[in-house]
Amino acid sequence: MDVTENIHSHRYRYRAKAGLPFTICTVLAIMLSACGAKSGHFRIEGRFKNLNQGEFYIYNPDAATIDLDTIKVADGRFVYDVPLEDKTIFVIIFPNFSDQVVFGEPGATAKIKGDASHLREMEIKGTDDNKLMTDFRLNANKMTPPETIQSVEAFVNEHPKSPVSLYLINKYLVTGQHRDYTKAYKLTKIILQTNPDNGAAIRLSKQLDALRQCAIGSRLPDFKVKDIDGNTVSRNEVLNGKINIVTTWASWSYESHNILRTLKRLKKQYGKDIAMLNICLDGNKSDYKRNTERDSITWPTICDGKMWETPLLGKMGLATVPGNIVADSKGTVVARDLDGKQLEERIKSMMK
Repeated sequence: MDVTENIHSHRYRYRAKAGLPFTICTVLAIMLSACGAKSGHFRIEGRFKNLNQGEFYIYNPDAATIDLDTIKVADGRFVYDVPLEDKTIFVIIFPNFSDQVVFGEPGATAKIKGDASHLREMEIKGTDDNKLMTDFRLNANKMTPPETIQSVEAFVNEHPKSPVSLYLINKYLVTGQHRDYTKAYKLTKIILQTNPDNGAAIRLSKQLDALRQCAIGSRLPDFKVKDIDGNTVSRNEVLNGKINIVTTWASWSYESHNILRTLKRLKKQYGKDIAMLNICLDGNKSDYKRNTERDSITWPTICDGKMWETPLLGKMGLATVPGNIVADSKGTVVARDLDGKQLEERIKSMMK
């Protein structure tokens, strides 16, 4: 599947938290307007040095149906305006495939300033949450990994009500190189103590609880679910190879596309020695079925349209896209959440 072709061949739509469909509107302006976002809208204004023209992609990972929109850049400037009814986050994907989170809130404007050749140093201000995130990120650029983890703990304890806290837990303790699910679980509980109705924190707490139970060294849990063809599949029927892999995939995730292509190539090379199960996080089952048929994906795929509420996702303790679990012939988990290169290296080493 060619990701670029996939991006440009769709009209991107998603649902707001209230469930009402709308099309994201990208506003291109040569000069930035001095006024802020109007009520019920969130606005991103920006200016980059060393980037005269171009485009970024942006998506909202909290949306019910997640797709990409485009932000156009002209004379180094850009303006993006979107209807918004509640606080949420947006992720901007830059041409070098790095990304940056922006915290959105109704009636607010986030202002981005930086140098396109030094994206790590960009500043995002205009709201309290974006200023907090910018300050943390710029300080973290100068820290060692252990110092960064300590700073995450300190930040969560100081700002438990800020959505930045939950983002930092995800980034550094759940999906980062120095994962610590137990510490992430404890910090998430701190957030829930101050805001017990925080839905995102509740979901993460449940996922982390499952992650701790499906950790490296444990056995894959039993399951019996329907795949996209309506067939009932179970752990023993599907994951019975020398190497067994469970992956997550979504149309809006570049890296999950890349991993799927890598697995397809390795499956062709090793055949029945590799057994796989894919969990799709897209909300539209029919779209995913067309994609798998077009790209000749032959192993079972689960796509119930429930996205992050998919029961098997929680049972496996998978909390990210892309995400994966690697198990040996006995069903013992030997690795989790590897990137594409690491996944290929692990598979090849296990086949020796």
